[in-house]
Amino acid sequence: MISIDSESSNGAGRGGTVESPVTAIRRRRWLGAAVAATLAVAAAGRAESRGWLLVANKGDQTLGIVDPAAGRMVAAVPEDGVTGHEVVASPDGQRAFVPIYGDGGVGGRGTDGRLMRVIDLSTRRVVDTVDFGHGVRPHCAVFGPDGLLYVTTELDQCVTVIDPKTLKIVGSIPTGQPESHMLAITPDGRRGYTANVGPGTVSVLDMQARKLLKVIPVAPTTQRISVSVDGRRAFTSDQTKPQLVVIDTATNGVCDRIEMPGIGYGTAPTPDGRWLLVALSGKRQVAVIDLAGMKVARTLDVPRAPQEVLVRPDGAAAYVSCDASRKVAVIDLKNWQVEKLINTGPNTDGLAWAKAQ
Repeated sequence: MISIDSESSNGAGRGGTVESPVTAIRRRRWLGAAVAATLAVAAAGRAESRGWLLVANKGDQTLGIVDPAAGRMVAAVPEDGVTGHEVVASPDGQRAFVPIYGDGGVGGRGTDGRLMRVIDLSTRRVVDTVDFGHGVRPHCAVFGPDGLLYVTTELDQCVTVIDPKTLKIVGSIPTGQPESHMLAITPDGRRGYTANVGPGTVSVLDMQARKLLKVIPVAPTTQRISVSVDGRRAFTSDQTKPQLVVIDTATNGVCDRIEMPGIGYGTAPTPDGRWLLVALSGKRQVAVIDLAGMKVARTLDVPRAPQEVLVRPDGAAAYVSCDASRKVAVIDLKNWQVEKLINTGPNTDGLAWAKAQ
């Protein structure tokens, strides 16, 4: 807050010197501009914290819509499909896209999904569908900086490119590996990284040329992936030992392995680039990694089977889906404590943030 000295506002400086009318006008204009700028920043922060938390409830095949301020799920939209594991919101906050994966786990038996549901968040109903033409097990959907929608399509060993305005498939990018489950895109939109679960590899994609650049062996099997806010590192979790694998995106090679208290799963960096949150599914914890020191700084207890981590755009809170607990844990990132638990649907997994319209 900017305080205004009452004596100065009457035309006298702190030492009793009377300022000229021109100086007084300039000072008042500067104070007015400063106050306006402060209010604008505060308003932007408030606007960024408003929105909806979207939750993929695998157990009842619904998309949960959560009011994060009230701390409750206000709607559960039927997906009219078998099971959607992940969700992404359009940049304008108007629609959600839910790939319908099927009723099996990655690499396991089950149905092979071929659809993606499009949900209108204002009417809270399915308004359209993307049909991939055959069973592909579509899983992770990510919007790129170019406005296109990228969806991992595991059985085709590629990332499918969709125009979200026309809902037409406009291209694909080969991953060269089976079970390309999750996708992360660098902030500049030039590179994509897929975690290929069974092979234990990461595919490096040229998003503009739409081609495979490299396959990086990282572990016997791996899960989930994220990219640092500066685009210099990618992070994936070794599923055979408690370590996080760090990839240097300049060389596209493994540059570090961070020991953790348990085997990791979903990860997400904070907007300031200082911390990485890692869900430790078997430990009922979230590890907080100091990215400057590349080590675990603290752990936080959460309900059973934490899966995915989503950091709110304003960096004030993180949300952790807890699959076996039908809950989302809300972490206060200023005080590093679990602030509340939100009841959701069965087998809560994928998370997304939809900005307020």
